[in-house]
Amino acid sequence: MHAQSSPHITTTSERGSFALARCSCGWTGPARRSRDRARTDAADHIRTAEAMEG
Repeated sequence: MHAQSSPHITTTSERGSFALARCSCGWTGPARRSRDRARTDAADHIRTAEAMEG
């Protein structure tokens, strides 16, 4: 039986005029001018991480 991995918990924050997505695993997305795009980056990260942990 495999040990259950930690859930990926993402947040977005703003730094000046840029939005950044971050995850509890240490992943950080690129700085975006669009908050929506930063949220999409976070959602994409979670999907990718879940697929790899499979």
